[in-house]
Amino acid sequence: MNPEQRFANTINRRAFLRNASYSVGSAAFSSLLLRDLQAAPRWNGILGDKLHMPAKAKTVIHLCMAGGPSHLETLDHKPELAKLNGQEMPESFTKGQQLAQLQGKALNCLGPQYEFKPYGECGRMMSTAFPHIGSVADEIAVINSMHTEQINHDPAHTFMNTGSIIPGRPSMGSWMLYGLGAVTDELPGYVVMTSSGGGQDQPIATRQWHSGFLPSKFQGVQFNSKGDPVHYVKNPAGVSRKDQGELLETINGMNGLLGKRQNDPEIATRIAQYEMAFKMQTSVPGLMDVSEESQDVLDAYGATPGDGSFASNCLLARRLAERGVRFIQLYHRGWDHHGGVKKGIETVSGHIDRATGALIKDLKARGMLEDTLIVWGGEFGRTPMAQGSGRDHHIQAFSLWMAGAGIKGGTTYGSTDDLGYAVAQDGVSVHDLHATILQQLGIDHERLTYRFQGLDFKLTGVDEAKVVKAVLA
Repeated sequence: MNPEQRFANTINRRAFLRNASYSVGSAAFSSLLLRDLQAAPRWNGILGDKLHMPAKAKTVIHLCMAGGPSHLETLDHKPELAKLNGQEMPESFTKGQQLAQLQGKALNCLGPQYEFKPYGECGRMMSTAFPHIGSVADEIAVINSMHTEQINHDPAHTFMNTGSIIPGRPSMGSWMLYGLGAVTDELPGYVVMTSSGGGQDQPIATRQWHSGFLPSKFQGVQFNSKGDPVHYVKNPAGVSRKDQGELLETINGMNGLLGKRQNDPEIATRIAQYEMAFKMQTSVPGLMDVSEESQDVLDAYGATPGDGSFASNCLLARRLAERGVRFIQLYHRGWDHHGGVKKGIETVSGHIDRATGALIKDLKARGMLEDTLIVWGGEFGRTPMAQGSGRDHHIQAFSLWMAGAGIKGGTTYGSTDDLGYAVAQDGVSVHDLHATILQQLGIDHERLTYRFQGLDFKLTGVDEAKVVKAVLA
């Protein structure tokens, strides 16, 4: 037999075996696939059970105050700024500095629009506009020395979420899932919900929770705040759950065989997503059924389930955390106060203050705060200088806070100058924040990498990032 005939026979024999396996084995494969998916976690993270250090947090709830909350009306007490209200801003603060919409304009100081008073046993000075957050002052660690690189909303959100100004990088929730994996296979490991009210609503792009160059199984999933949280979660009329299950088995069997041929990890993702979607038809209605919640709990949050509010989303965040969702982001749009900052703060407080305080108290009462990390803050701060009756974007200094999961409550870290313009002591970058979040999850930010286009990428970028140890218990 010559080499050409031998090669042709080999090809024909392989084709026969492959086609036979398709027809004879597909039914058995789909049955085994469904059984395995039901029995095992949806996927494991790259670290498996070998974390870099003991983990304090199992879940992260990121309360994203989109639009740039003013640190001067929330967390950073500046009595000197109050004394200079209406006076010209000293040029020594602003000369050569980047401004957004105040370039070439008279720069006059705008004093804090709300009084500050001490809250909690720690006596932390906080704005009286947020009494419910003030009531949990002993649970939270405030960082008053944050700074960032981007002065406009969309790139600043991108930087806060991904550690890069370049769109297409993985979000921090995706990095977390990549490292740790998913706990539950009945809900996504990374869920996002949005609400609005209190000021100008800046758009939020879905790329803020995208998986970037990581496999798409690590991408965040947006739940609707009103109506069904997931589109098409109910079967159409005439389609039973049994019919849906049989269809799923067939599709997953075909995808599994295709995956063997093409060795494409996105096919495995597709299989897992179909299976999860099938299970979500049961798990999501259970998530949304708050009939088991007492009226006292609903009143504490100020929640009317189904109304799309931040309060209702906070209640759902607790329920998602109870069900094993690892990373939860709640965006509230309404913090962009270029004008009318005093009224805007009053309005946005009405949307977020009560529910934020209630979330911390509820988690603590249920024993969940000890392994749930809460991060509250925006993409940048606001200027001490007036923009009419409001404040412009500001990147030199802003504030945020963290609570739970090994955070040292009642502490304040870092400080700004007398007018709240720039960091004066212990500056914290966005990369430092990311490094600190990852450490509480048991991850060394330097060692969680992903090779893409010949480079080893990480959430904290190439700059030297440090864990903010002073806020850790």
